[in-house]
Formats: sequence, C-alpha cells, structure tokens
Amino acid sequence: MNKIQAHILGEIISSNTSEAHELCKKSSFGELVGDKIQYSISETLFLVNKDKMDVFSRNEKISKKDLMNKFKRIDKKIQIKYPVFEDLRGKGHVVKTALKFGADFRVYEKGFKPGEKHAKWIVFADHESKKLTWHEFSAKNRVAHSTRKNLLLAIVDEEGDITYYEVRWVRP
Repeated sequence: MNKIQAHILGEIISSNTSEAHELCKKSSFGELVGDKIQYSISETLFLVNKDKMDVFSRNEKISKKDLMNKFKRIDKKIQIKYPVFEDLRGKGHVVKTALKFGADFRVYEKGFKPGEKHAKWIVFADHESKKLTWHEFSAKNRVAHSTRKNLLLAIVDEEGDITYYEVRWVRP
C-alpha cells in the first residue's frame, strides 16, 4: 500500500486518497467527513511514525519533528496522550477521540469497530506527577457512568511506561 498523502489546514488533517479510504474501512483510522477522511492528532502521529502517512502543508511535506512541534501548540497534553494512544492501538484496540465527553479517548474492545458496538472504555491520560483530587476523580467517574463506559485511567511515568487503572461500578 502506498503512503497516505494527508494535508493539514489549521487543526484539521485530512486525505481523500484511496489509501486513506481503504485504511479507514479496514482498520478504523480516521473518520469519513464528506468525501475525505479526517484524522485526529494521535492517529496522524501514529500513521506518520509507522511510515503509512506523509503530511503536507501548502504542498510541502512536514517533518516528524515539525509536525510534533505543531501538534504540541494545538494540544498541550499530546506528549502524554500520544503514548497512551500508541500503546492501546498497538494492543489491537480501536482508539478514537472523546472530546464530546470531555475525555481523552474512547476505546473499543479488540475485534470491534465504531458502529459495530459501543466503546467499552473512556480514557483519561495523565502524568504520574499530576495529583488527582477526589472531586476530579468523581467527575471522571460520572462521565464514564453517564456514557455507559468503564473508566480507564492511563498513568504515564517518567520512563514513558503506562499503567492502566480500570474503574467500574459494582452493586454489592
């Protein structure tokens, strides 16, 4: 398969190539918006790092380093969120943004895609040095409960290792 040729305009990364449409159908990368496939920042970084995509701005290819710098200006948490995306995607999960829920990601069980089944988890990613108050924890838990998903806290340490904590409601 040829590399996807994507273009960035402001904060929107998209492609209308056949490769983009094929990968979207096969592996759920990107979302169909009109006749183009639109990508999240994390999806874009993942595909660029896997040498499956090149990103262009005004017909000039953007280097990986420049792309990361651009994304850091758009999303202050990308250096915490991207390793979580990469880890979950590497484990075979489909990972999508969860902006409308106020979370970082929604994650589908292995073997399922958006539209086939609802996401199982809603993910909040943070660095191990970030303190979480009970009020913040409760708010995250309420979001997960109201969206009928399990809460997954992804904690990234100094070495870049990720520990996941799953929180579920239990009826005693």
